[in-house]
Amino acid sequence: MKLLSLLLATTVLAYQVEIHPEYQQGLAINDVPAERRLHWMRVANEAVYADGHPCPQAPFGTAIVNTTSDELVCVTSNKVGITGNPAMHGEISAITYCTEVLTAKGWTSQEILAGWKDFSLYTNGEPCPMCASAIRWAGFKEVIYGTSIRTIAENGRNQIYIPSSMVWEKSYSLGHATLIYWMLPTGVSRQEDQRVLTRGQLGTGRGQGWKRFGRQAKQGARDST
Repeated sequence: MKLLSLLLATTVLAYQVEIHPEYQQGLAINDVPAERRLHWMRVANEAVYADGHPCPQAPFGTAIVNTTSDELVCVTSNKVGITGNPAMHGEISAITYCTEVLTAKGWTSQEILAGWKDFSLYTNGEPCPMCASAIRWAGFKEVIYGTSIRTIAENGRNQIYIPSSMVWEKSYSLGHATLIYWMLPTGVSRQEDQRVLTRGQLGTGRGQGWKRFGRQAKQGARDST
């Protein structure tokens, strides 16, 4: 549960370039005011409690929003433990659920496929490679995420140590752009970020994988030169 408090007050970062909190007032990125982005991230946060557990084991929520109309399309959370489907991370669950919602509204499959480019996806944890790939294949207009894969991994939750930025870099041939923004807590340092995550339900791993991945990547770069 402590993990969610990390994102209750956030400042927008574009391409991981920090914007100081004192400049937030009136800030708009891609014509969306910062306060609306904060609102939708809170909606994504709150989704993790929808199943009635006060301290969810997988506290990752996702909200999909029509970027132009600023209307919620759907919101849900990680459903792996509920469904037994290991692919049902928050982002995959949201894409699946939104497809059902839009179908129920009378959208055809082709209209749904074309509609993703008008939507923003808010998720309180950085998309894993599986989810990042699904987001890119869908062609979302933008994705806004909270806690980074690196921070989550360093504090004990199992991760595949590939940042979403790498998926973006390697998917340039898809023919559509998806903007990616990173939101960090206002007034919370990286050290405090780590402390909060450690107190949450983050599994039993020791979180050394990211450091090993970094060392292996550096060694591989040296070996290839």
